[in-house]
Amino acid sequence: MSSPSPRVPPEERLVNLVVALMATEQGLTKDTILGSVSGYREQTDSGARKDALEKMFERDKENLRGLGVPIETIGDYADPDDLREARYRIPPTEYALPDDIEFTPAELAVLTLAGGVWEEGSLSAGARSGLRKIRSLGIDVDEPIIGYAPRITLREPSFLPLQRAIEQAREVTFDYLRPGSDQPRRRQVRPYALLDFEGRWHLFAFDTNVGAERTFLLSRICSDVATTRRSFEPTARAGAGERALAGLRDLAARQRAVVEVAAGTEAAVRLGRRAVGGADLPSGLSIPFVDLQVLADELASYGPEVRVVAPADLRDAVIERLRGALRQSEVRA
Repeated sequence: MSSPSPRVPPEERLVNLVVALMATEQGLTKDTILGSVSGYREQTDSGARKDALEKMFERDKENLRGLGVPIETIGDYADPDDLREARYRIPPTEYALPDDIEFTPAELAVLTLAGGVWEEGSLSAGARSGLRKIRSLGIDVDEPIIGYAPRITLREPSFLPLQRAIEQAREVTFDYLRPGSDQPRRRQVRPYALLDFEGRWHLFAFDTNVGAERTFLLSRICSDVATTRRSFEPTARAGAGERALAGLRDLAARQRAVVEVAAGTEAAVRLGRRAVGGADLPSGLSIPFVDLQVLADELASYGPEVRVVAPADLRDAVIERLRGALRQSEVRA
């Protein structure tokens, strides 16, 4: 009996597909996409019918084209009309803004903020296409705006109450699970800024329990966020985002993971964009990181696409997760 396939949200599957098709010059066949791109791969591995997955891919392809993503179909060179072994790609030259258009970090932050605040149906097709093209430039849009965030995602339930508390300059309480701890601790903080770093949301705040500024990972908040009646001086938020970002960058610069990745895989694409060097290995990457446990979760999700070389505690954490996944699959089988 096959174990149920992990649920990958449709929007995440579409993003993974766009990343994969932009990363290839020669194009990817349908079989390659169904077997390697997250969102399709899990269902393929769990025994989903190929015709159902092919229909899913065709729907995704047409949805992306309807949103302005230029997916190119490449047929056989000898017979271009023969699409049995067709390959698909997104030509970078057709999915980019003109070279003479430039945006300041603040302008990019406002554009991406607007793209997250408005429901997709409220934006015109031209506006949605423009936002996608801005992101495709590869420009860093992680410059924080105090009290707001450059990209809004509602996957973290704590985001909206924290945002409101920042705007109102009110203290909040929540339960927080520190890395390596088994039990969460109650925190009362003055929230100063929300910012996205390494694709994860962080809260920068003054922790009244310790009397110092601290950075909290939203995914480690394990209770509802309660807004108290205690207020704080709004001017305390001044420069908070810059201080938080500087602290996270400094921590990431001091912590490096060395990994080997299989060429042409999703892991190679995603990790390669964050790598700061080749780690003196043929297929090695040096990845700065902030939270070892969070990175271990991510690396384990790539399965055999990644081998952790160092540090040893990260390697052990990944192995522990993979063994846990194996035990769960054996129980379900």
